[in-house]
Amino acid sequence: MDKLAERRCKPCEGGVPALDLAAATKLKEQLARRWKWARDGKAIEAAFEFDNYWQTTAFVNAVAWIAHTADHHPDISFGYNKCSVSYWTHAVDGLTENDFICAAKIDALLD
Repeated sequence: MDKLAERRCKPCEGGVPALDLAAATKLKEQLARRWKWARDGKAIEAAFEFDNYWQTTAFVNAVAWIAHTADHHPDISFGYNKCSVSYWTHAVDGLTENDFICAAKIDALLD
């Protein structure tokens, strides 16, 4: 199987089911351990820590670029040296492959 980070997101306007737990778990296993289940298994989220505000905002900007190019947008919150990123596909109120692709691209930023 190709790496998640090398895949491209597919447009999702709803009308398709969210991934079931088995399929989501299989994809989550390909991510860094920092990614945790959220929203009762309907989302994944990760927390990140940095040395200073500059590094944090640079990371947030990189995540925003990933979101823009993938046309798949997370919820992001951040402060001086901490950032939280949460992914789920709003159109299906659950997880799709797109969420895991974008999470893997974020993991690749830190490798």
